[in-house]
Amino acid sequence: MHPLEVLYERPGLEHGPIPERLARAYGGGIAFDRPAIVANFVSSVDGVVALSTVPNAPSVIGGKSPHDRFVMGLLRASADAVVIGAGTLRAEPEHRWTPAHVYPEAADDLAALRREGGLAPDPELVVLTAGGDLDPDIPALRGALVVTGATGAAEVARRGVPAAAVVEAGERAVEPSRLVDILRARGHRLVLSEAGPLVTAQLLRDGLLDELFLTVSPRVLGRVPDEHRPGLADGVDLLRAELPDAELLSVRRGADHLLLRYRFRRAARGGATPADAG
Repeated sequence: MHPLEVLYERPGLEHGPIPERLARAYGGGIAFDRPAIVANFVSSVDGVVALSTVPNAPSVIGGKSPHDRFVMGLLRASADAVVIGAGTLRAEPEHRWTPAHVYPEAADDLAALRREGGLAPDPELVVLTAGGDLDPDIPALRGALVVTGATGAAEVARRGVPAAAVVEAGERAVEPSRLVDILRARGHRLVLSEAGPLVTAQLLRDGLLDELFLTVSPRVLGRVPDEHRPGLADGVDLLRAELPDAELLSVRRGADHLLLRYRFRRAARGGATPADAG
């Protein structure tokens, strides 16, 4: 993989130290204000981030870009925990949400980054589910944290899901503010959200999302009447929420992909409604 080309960085943006080969590939160091919740998406040029009828949709949307996979690995290597929805888990049952799985080419350096940061060998996987619809045979669930509502917790127990822990964060579904409190109580200071557009929209609405890493792929996918192809924030009217604009922190280029980093100015936290992660 050719190194990322740095097209723009906000003056004064902090560069934390990372292993030399990672720094060369990324075009510098990377640092975060902690505690923080950071989301990561790959989007087509026309704004599609999910394809409900296509297996392994992120690879299809991103065109299997090595630069996108590299940044995803770098973010996972920096995080205490990775949050996904149950729908993401069902769509990629053989995936492992670890740095080495998404970018094995730099597995040793990504592991070194975690060691130098005093982190566990891999980030804790956090799976959000409203109804507890989880297949206990999915390998990634072993040792994961399942966050759900009361009904979902009963279903997870009935299915014998081999999670490390099951925590209730709402009556019927997952309330974003309670999710954040749970993660903070577990000592997770940097949380990477790879959850879907609905969870992302709810985190934005409640002023809980701090940063967004967005890879813009050169693909154009279009919309069709019988298939939902959402953008990165879906199911919540953010126009009327009057959220502050995001601040552009950096722009990098990897071949025909643009890799953007935004920071959200903290909005006042409104009343959260339950998040349905599947």
